[in-house]
Amino acid sequence: MSARIGAVVIGRNEGERLRRCLASLAGRSALIVYVDSGSTDGSVENAQRWGATVCELDPKRRFTAARARNAGLARLLDAAPDTDFVQFVDGDCEVAAGWLERAQRDISSDPSVGVVCGRRRERSPTTSIYNRLCDIEWNTPIGVATACGGDALMRVRAVRETGGYDPDLIAGEEPDLCLRMRRRGWKILRVDAEMTLHDAAMTRFGQWWRRMVRAGHAFAEGSARHGRGPERHWVRETRSNWAWGLVLPVAAVGLAPATGGASLLLLLGYGVLATRIYRNSRRRGLPVDEARLFAAFCAISKVPQALGQARYWINRSGGRPSGLIEYKRPPTADVR
Repeated sequence: MSARIGAVVIGRNEGERLRRCLASLAGRSALIVYVDSGSTDGSVENAQRWGATVCELDPKRRFTAARARNAGLARLLDAAPDTDFVQFVDGDCEVAAGWLERAQRDISSDPSVGVVCGRRRERSPTTSIYNRLCDIEWNTPIGVATACGGDALMRVRAVRETGGYDPDLIAGEEPDLCLRMRRRGWKILRVDAEMTLHDAAMTRFGQWWRRMVRAGHAFAEGSARHGRGPERHWVRETRSNWAWGLVLPVAAVGLAPATGGASLLLLLGYGVLATRIYRNSRRRGLPVDEARLFAAFCAISKVPQALGQARYWINRSGGRPSGLIEYKRPPTADVR
């Protein structure tokens, strides 16, 4: 692998997942930097055993994935200033064989491409419906895109020129960075290739609910920052969440006494919404069972996402920073 590619892995109590991640990069990247956000499971020591350069974030400042990625890139460039491309990887992911070679070819073939990403898949999509929902979510269209996820090969020049990730964002940091890149003329490209294997480890409804609350928080903050721009960043999403996740259920329940319960018929609107999402999903090529599952949970997700949006605005009005919204439990495996 060319010495022009480095890797930045971020993690917090990922245990066995981190071991698999580092193993998938061993010998394939000129330098691997692991950034740790206050792990207590031996992640730092395990990363050192795998030969990674370790950067431990100061716990006196709020941990965010964005802050970790910025710190990792800075450490990478201190050690290898001639690095042209950086593969960002979340510590709960494994990089697919052949991905770095494919991504390097694609990003090198067009100097206007700032980011290349591929197909992220779930490690155990059949373990729970929540893992399966993640696997469906990762399956985004091929071609020029508006954003990438946490795993992507990026041109170092594009990242630095744009100012890097916003370290204050607790979620939605990749779309924020990609939006700023696109405003400077960089392209975000998704290619038809296996990129990473992700381990969501979601087995309970409560985990999924918290993940949707976090998504709602990201929508609210993203639209507050960039919604007035020509892209109307996440304006449609936030309005939809307010309407379906707050206004409709409050109106249906609140008006029930005055309408003799007739207002509860408004809740049938969720069936209409789910049907619309189902049809769109089928047009995208999703199988019937996946389209049904995705549509049902998209309709339900409006409520926790509205709560996440409310959380953002309540904290903002009170001048309080939002804390991390985590949905994943640390793995129990002992990795030594």
